[in-house]
Amino acid sequence: MGFADVARELLLVAPADFVAERTARQRAVRKDDRELAAAIGGLRKPAPAAWVIDLLARDGALDEAVDLGPAIRQAQADADPGAIRTLRHQRAGVVDALVQAGADLASDAGHPATPAVLDQVRAAIEAAMADPHAGAAVRSGLLVRPLESAGFDDVDLDGALADPDAVPDAWGGSDAPPIPITSARGARGASRASRKPEPEQREPKRRDPKQRDPKQREPERREPKQREPKTDPAADRRAARQAETEARAESRDADAALDAAETDLEAAEERRADLERQLADATAEVERLERARDDAEAASDRARDVLTAAQHHRRAVGR
Repeated sequence: MGFADVARELLLVAPADFVAERTARQRAVRKDDRELAAAIGGLRKPAPAAWVIDLLARDGALDEAVDLGPAIRQAQADADPGAIRTLRHQRAGVVDALVQAGADLASDAGHPATPAVLDQVRAAIEAAMADPHAGAAVRSGLLVRPLESAGFDDVDLDGALADPDAVPDAWGGSDAPPIPITSARGARGASRASRKPEPEQREPKRRDPKQRDPKQREPERREPKQREPKTDPAADRRAARQAETEARAESRDADAALDAAETDLEAAEERRADLERQLADATAEVERLERARDDAEAASDRARDVLTAAQHHRRAVGR
């Protein structure tokens, strides 16, 4: 079983039991596969809304919503008011039904979702319908944080999946190490900006001089061409991927450290609770023994009184 499969199982565990279950799975595989054990140890605890989405994904309940997305996007692209109204009405019904289904699943698992969490579930489903990459993310069963659609921008998937490499459809350009769609878009924008001429600075140099010999204008017309080799879109994309990869590694390390700290804290709390139980038991035993001592002391006093009375009686009879 690979990490993605283990992650899908663990992400279905109720949030209150997640850390303990993750630790148990990590220990179970550590002897045979230390790399997998390390990956399990670095798995982030899902946000409550992401947990509900993963429950829905397990049952395949999100398929209808995600499949409705392309039709809505096409109707919007065609500017078809009638189709848009019909599809929006259909979308509202599907989303409402899924939110209620998610609430029922959470309650059945013993961890009812709050209204705020259900609002995040709704936003994630709507994001999945608006963006095909987000749709792949929510259907993967590997979601660890909620998603939200922001207007016409691509949904930010950075850090949203437990194993992004297992869901190539959630990323742009899967021929290279996955990078968030927003980062890829930023890199492309930077490349276009670097290639774009600056008319306010350069055009006056070509048009301003009226009396100058035309031969003297050649170097100025060639200047933009001499600068073009400085821009390398492929290098920009590689740099963006490298930066994202490094940031993801740092994020995973930080998450692993956080989870390890949570595990250590839980173990310390369990030890403290055990010590408190032992102290309570010891206190109760001391109190019991003190009562027994008091009873024995009282019995001893009574016995001495009886002995003293018997001795006085004997002396009186002997006279």
